[in-house]
Amino acid sequence: MEKTNHSSAEPETIEPLRYLSKEEAVAIETELVRDYRFGQQQLIEIWGNACALAITKAYPLTSLGKKQPTVLVICGPDQNGSIGLVCARHLRMFEYEPTIYHPKRSSQSLHQDFTVQCEKMDIPFLSYLPTEVQLINDAYNLVIDAMLGPDEDRINIKEPYSGILVTLKQVKIPIASVDVPSGWDVEEATEDGINPEVLISLTAPKKCAVNFTGKHFLAGRFLPYDIQKKFELNLPEYPGTDCLIEL
Repeated sequence: MEKTNHSSAEPETIEPLRYLSKEEAVAIETELVRDYRFGQQQLIEIWGNACALAITKAYPLTSLGKKQPTVLVICGPDQNGSIGLVCARHLRMFEYEPTIYHPKRSSQSLHQDFTVQCEKMDIPFLSYLPTEVQLINDAYNLVIDAMLGPDEDRINIKEPYSGILVTLKQVKIPIASVDVPSGWDVEEATEDGINPEVLISLTAPKKCAVNFTGKHFLAGRFLPYDIQKKFELNLPEYPGTDCLIEL
């Protein structure tokens, strides 16, 4: 009987992970909301929870250098800021001690709802960010940058955010950025921007993260398979039942 030669079988080709342009990221989110009927609040909750879980993996409570597990969460007025608020709320449930700096609160009801949820959980809000960097270094274990997301124009960053970026460039404690580091171009890394130690990409990584050398997490397990296929995302296989993966 003739033996079957298995060695000639073609090895399975694994396509590389897709890094999204700004337009592609907007198109995916639009399709999720319009065609798949994901609510904006639902998406922000998914992302915020995943961000908190990424923080617990990158900075477990037992690894923090200070006596108290303090975390500073800096939130902007738009979607990234809302994600930061949800992240802070979940971190509080995970026994961290988040403090939120939220200099310009949004008038959107959804953003206000997330703010109230944090207030009701007794999460403190700073009235101002110390310009003396050492005060931040001494008070917190890390900073979560949920300030300026992929929708922001990095060329025309206005106060108070331009001043906050100057401060963040000087802090010595780690920074973890949500989706796109504040001040970075979505399409490419910004050499004179902040230098996060951790990046948490949402849905799929953006082009600016191609050469990111820090810890890089992806939170995109909720994406319907048809969208993954349509945009050729080639997402990695998530471990077990985890909702995020370290790339």
